[in-house]
Amino acid sequence: MKKPLILVGGGGHCKSVIDVVESAGYEILGILDRDKPAGTHILNYEVLGADEDIADYIGKAEFLITVGQIKSPGIRKRLQKMVLDAGGKLATVVSPTAHVSKYATIGKGTVVMHQAVVNADVKIGDGCIINTFSNIEHDVVIGDFCHISTGAMVNGEAKVGVDSFIGSQSVVCQCVTISDNVVVGAGSVVTKDITNSGLYVGNPAKFIR
Repeated sequence: MKKPLILVGGGGHCKSVIDVVESAGYEILGILDRDKPAGTHILNYEVLGADEDIADYIGKAEFLITVGQIKSPGIRKRLQKMVLDAGGKLATVVSPTAHVSKYATIGKGTVVMHQAVVNADVKIGDGCIINTFSNIEHDVVIGDFCHISTGAMVNGEAKVGVDSFIGSQSVVCQCVTISDNVVVGAGSVVTKDITNSGLYVGNPAKFIR
């Protein structure tokens, strides 16, 4: 029997997550989005209402936040808090085409997208996006509300602080520690610890602002 699920957030990231959720064996009851009128559709699924309607579905389904995250996780954090404050349960969704080690742990509200790899003894926090073709190697720690973007590689024993974004095709080298609230630009290579929040770009990655 498929688990019922409500998606919260109806943008482009939602469309990608729908494909993962369908293949992971959930039944999507509908979508909540404050910017789209109730009764409209995103792919095959109806917009049922806005964020404020979360309480109407408590006990009827689990929830997954399907707002994307690049510059800031603020919206995702706000929506996840709304679900929890209302007494809702957050789903942890893993694509069947992803490889997640049985020795890894993944927090509530996190989605692991198609073809991602999460290796042994990895610890991933709550509310994260582990995006398509990303590679999280052994003993990595990913903090809450991080987005590891498409094709990014986080090598063994690295640590990524909370609220951080690792851009597409970027590389975090082995044993590197990244502070909280860091954005690593697409294609960058992080070779040394990052101890201050901000935007880092290049090979090797350097502080921009």
